[in-house]
This record gives sequence, C-alpha cells and structure tokens, in this order.
Amino acid sequence: MIRTVRDAAFDALRRHDLTTIFANPGSTEIPFLADLPDDLRFVLGLHENSVVALAAGYAIGRGKPSLVLLHTTAGLGTGVAALATARVNRAPLVVLVGQQDRRHLEHEPFLAGRLEGLAGEYPVSVEQPARAQDVPGALARAAHESVSGRGPALVIVPMNDWLAPAEQPEELAAPERVLRGSAPDPSAVAELAAAVTAARSPALVVGAGADSPETWAALVRLAERLRCPVWQESFGARAGFPQDHPQFAGFLPGDRPGLRERLAPHDLVVTVGTAAFRQYAFAEGPLTPEGTRVIVVTDDPAEAHRSPAALAIVAPPAGVCSALADVVPQRDGPAPQPFRRPDPPAPPGPGEPMRAGHVLAALAERLPRDAVLLEESPSSRPEIHARLPAREPLGFLSAAMGGLGFAVPGATGVKMALPDRPVVAVVGDGSTLYGVHGLWSAAHYGVGALYVVLANGGYAVMDRLAELHGGAGPWPSFSVDVSAIARAFGCSALRIEAHAELLQTLDEVVPKLAGRREPLLLEVVVAPDPTFAA
Repeated sequence: MIRTVRDAAFDALRRHDLTTIFANPGSTEIPFLADLPDDLRFVLGLHENSVVALAAGYAIGRGKPSLVLLHTTAGLGTGVAALATARVNRAPLVVLVGQQDRRHLEHEPFLAGRLEGLAGEYPVSVEQPARAQDVPGALARAAHESVSGRGPALVIVPMNDWLAPAEQPEELAAPERVLRGSAPDPSAVAELAAAVTAARSPALVVGAGADSPETWAALVRLAERLRCPVWQESFGARAGFPQDHPQFAGFLPGDRPGLRERLAPHDLVVTVGTAAFRQYAFAEGPLTPEGTRVIVVTDDPAEAHRSPAALAIVAPPAGVCSALADVVPQRDGPAPQPFRRPDPPAPPGPGEPMRAGHVLAALAERLPRDAVLLEESPSSRPEIHARLPAREPLGFLSAAMGGLGFAVPGATGVKMALPDRPVVAVVGDGSTLYGVHGLWSAAHYGVGALYVVLANGGYAVMDRLAELHGGAGPWPSFSVDVSAIARAFGCSALRIEAHAELLQTLDEVVPKLAGRREPLLLEVVVAPDPTFAA
C-alpha cells in the first residue's frame, strides 16, 4: 500500500500529542477525515466559535497545544474572533484549514478560499505548503510555533494533498523536540535586583503570563521578601498570584487616573507576565505617576516592546522572579494592607429579586480551592473579582480579548483536559448565546462542567455604560429561556428564581463537581446590577 501525505501527517500529529481533533467539518476536509485511525479522537463542535474555544480551553487546561480543523473561508472566517481570543489568552493551537483542490485553485472554484490573510495578524504563523509532501513538516512546525508564539498557528492544506504519495525517504523540516531555556541572564537579574533593593516602596503587578505553579511560588517568595503589595492587571485572562494571599492588593483599574492613584505611593513597579499597563477607557494624562519607575518582566517580546518602561526583561518570569528572590534582602516594616473582600449580601426579602452578588457569594462559600472559574459576565465582573479569588494556578480564566462566546465552550474544553478538577463558568445570559453551541459538545462527550448563567434579561453592561455617558441605548431588553435552549442541546438545566432554591441546589451540586461526568446549567434569574465599575 502506498504511504500517503495523510499517513505521514498523522504520524507528525502523534509525535506532538495532537490526537484530539476539534472540528465542525466541511467538504474540503473529507479526504483528511474519512476513516480516521482509531487512535485519533474527533470532537464535534456545532459552530466554529465553539470549536476554537473548545480547543483553546483544552490547550490551556492541559498546558500543551491542541488541534483545530476549520473549513476553508466559511470556517476560518467564522472562527476569527475566537482565534483572536485564543491569541490574547495565550492558548497554543495548531489550526488546520481546508482548501479547494490545488490543481484548479487558479480558477477560483467553488469553496476556494483566500485564506492566508483572512485571520489578520492574530495567528502566530500562517503556512500553505508549496508541495503536498511538505504538509507533515508544516504541521510539526506549527506545533512548535504555537508554543513559542503562544497562540494559533495555521496550516492551509488543499484537499488533494492528503492522498498524494508521501516523500521517500521522509524528512520533516522541523525538530522532533524544542527545548526552551528557563534560566535568566545573570546580568539582567543583577540590574533588576539593584533597582528593587534601592527602591523606597516597590510594588508588583502580575498578569496572565505569571499563571503557572512555578511563577506563583517564585512570586510569593519574592513578595514576602519585599513585603510589598501585589496587584493583578486589569482585564487579564488569568490570575498571576494567589488572590487569597495577605499581600494581594486587588485589581488595577482600567483607566489612567485610577491607575495613577493606585501606583502613586510606589517609586518602583515591576510587572510580571504582562505589559505596562492594560487599559480600557482612554483618559488624558500620563499612564503612570511622576516619579514611579516601571520595569517589565515577560517572556512575550511584544508585551515588552509596547510597554512605556525604564527597563524590559524578556525571559521566563518564573526564572527571573526566583533568581531575584534569592538575592534581594529581606525587608522590614509592616506588611501592606490586604485586599478587603465584601461581606456576603443579606438574603433578598420577600418579593425582592436576587442580584448577582447573592449568586457569587453563595459560590464563594462553596467552591473548593482548586476550582477553575471561567468568567464572562461583563456587568458583574468587578463583583466576581471581589468575591471569587483564584487560589491555585489556573483558578481563573476570562476572554481577555473582550469578545463574547469563550466561557461556555472554553469551560467544556478545560473540563475535558482536567476531568477531575471542578470547572465552573459564570456567564451572563447575553454572553451565553454567543457560545451556547458548546453545551451540545459537553452533553455528547460527557463533560461535567457547571455553567451558572446570571439571567438579567438584557445587556446590563451596555445599559450602565450608556448611563455613564448620560443617555440610554437603543437596544431593547430581551428574555430568552436559556435553560430550555440548554435542554434542547441535551444538557441538563434548571431555572432558579428563589434564593433558598439556589443555596439548596449548590449544596447538592458543588461537592460532586470534581468527578462530575455530565454537564449542568443553572439559569439563575437576577435583577440587573445597578452600577458598573470598569
């Protein structure tokens, strides 16, 4: 039997542990998909947004690349927003994109795609191999590119390439393994240590790039030696420090005046795993207070290059922080004030509606330390941050691009990767509709995530933002029966309107989350939050 490019590509995927294929298939992918070998698992998503978010959650959960298959222009075009989220969320994806038959592409046949630039600059690499025989090497390179660039790496493959004869002898233009150094430059550590030691009042700001057990451990040791506050970046994808630690100071505001106010007491701020500084609404004035020096530590060159900093160190944050903690002297003096979390709200009285705070406080009292929380409820985000701390690495995930549709399929993918860890998505009812297709995949593949939908019957965050601008938006409120939609996709669902019913349900469900093998959606009816703090 003739060995084909498809056979060689399967072996390349096996070598890089890319044996689970997340896809919504199309005709140009049939030569690749028909009669898959038994050791390759196909995971169906009903929409390309869900396909990419499922794969991104899976990649983040297991800490290595996952494989996405998209259908020419229609599939790639529909999935671009999700690919953008994956890039900002640092999710390594190998994205295989179907294309029409190479032999008549110049005639632009039906389903031919102009694919190379369709996803813009969000892919970390895009490659359409010059020959069919180059496809396996391109897949291997994409696996490495997705890790080095921390994002989606695209490989475009014309449909007739798969059944072409493989090259003999086979020789991939890619290494089998890539080892990445973790030790920082001693001279960079020495310069950073001198700056930190000389500082009167240093502070740390952490971001998504610090979300690993090694970096958390190094940052805790460093913060305790410096006795300094540790802030979380605003609008971050992941938590960079244990948020129940007494030196955790809270979340930086996403506006310049608020940022300057928070950082004004500090003559030195070191950001770790993030740029300096992530913002939302523009405001006049300098980014940082006068007299505050900024140093950036990140393994992402782009983060370093766009930061207005006195010094940027491009190196693995865990290694830099560990080496720094070894050499800086222990500081004396009082510890900084810890972040003060709000008290649980009083239960709603007779006839009073629940608010998001009631739901979040109930979750905070019940979720175990190792729970993974995915957030996609913009109007409740400040309260989620305040009430639900990330206590272990991978304890918090959010769609850092700002687009909706990640949390439901993303939570499904995380739970697929971590079946024995509790996974909870807290999602607005409007947000749920952008990724609701992910519930079918959760139900079909027996993925036991919990989806808590805060159903306020509208776009509450947009209402609050319009009010801040002194007006009202033209959009109507809406009422969608999310629990009915979930059941239509095969996912068990409950609609909860009473506080006592919420507490009873959580008491029954939360203790069994770790080993749960069936998804459950709780649609909790809440009144819109009256205020919104970005």
